Amino acid sequence: MSDVLINKISPTPVILTLAQRELVRFFRQRNRVIGAMVQPIMFWGLFSAGFVGSGLGAAFFFPGTIAMILLFTAIFSTISIIEDRREGFLQSVLVAPAPRWAMVFGKILGGSAIAMLQAMLFLVLGWLTLRLSSSPVEVLLAVVLMAVIAVALTSLGFFIAWRMESTQGFHAIMSVFLFPMWLLSGSLFPAEEGNWLTILSRFNPLTYGVAGLRQYLHFDGAGVASSVGTDALPGLTVCWLVTIAFAAIMFVLAWRIADTRTTGDLL
Repeated sequence: MSDVLINKISPTPVILTLAQRELVRFFRQRNRVIGAMVQPIMFWGLFSAGFVGSGLGAAFFFPGTIAMILLFTAIFSTISIIEDRREGFLQSVLVAPAPRWAMVFGKILGGSAIAMLQAMLFLVLGWLTLRLSSSPVEVLLAVVLMAVIAVALTSLGFFIAWRMESTQGFHAIMSVFLFPMWLLSGSLFPAEEGNWLTILSRFNPLTYGVAGLRQYLHFDGAGVASSVGTDALPGLTVCWLVTIAFAAIMFVLAWRIADTRTTGDLL
């Protein structure tokens, strides 16, 4: 009887309600909103000033900074899973007559939307300060790629946060995990054939998202600097396929782990 009831419940309201709840919680926390607005501006000021003498130019680091914003914001937004478990809200959702995947996707969609808000603000800053010269189609494709990256990273955060019982443990695990993932994505160094870092970065799925953004986002007066190492970048088709596969695999893993019982951190 319960299976029949679950099949009759539309997943759309569940997804939209949970996603909306994540956004409402975000906007009600003034400190998070201020941090979300200030962080992209701070990053842009530090990166544009810090790398001005590097010979690469700020435009080269722009896609990597977008990836960093998506990475940290998307994954750390899943801390709400631990908080919801403590408050008892998560248990209420789990026993509701709705598909489990809808609950997972609702949480992931909300976290991805928060990450996209920050990344879009940073994109606007780049357009205003670096004279973005990409065509409207390229900008649109870059935004869609950013959304896929956000879903993939939020799903990764969901997968890890689901088995965590403390925010301290989550921060400890993710701090060790996130920085190597970002540093090995090609965000800080040009892709060069034969370079051991480039070879190692090929096994990092975030590399292909950064490479795709780097090929879509062009800037006037920064053609040489922003195109350094682009010959060694994977093609756009490969970037899309790997990024979509990364998002799909992580969502399935998050969905599957949500069907399991938790007994403690990571176990």
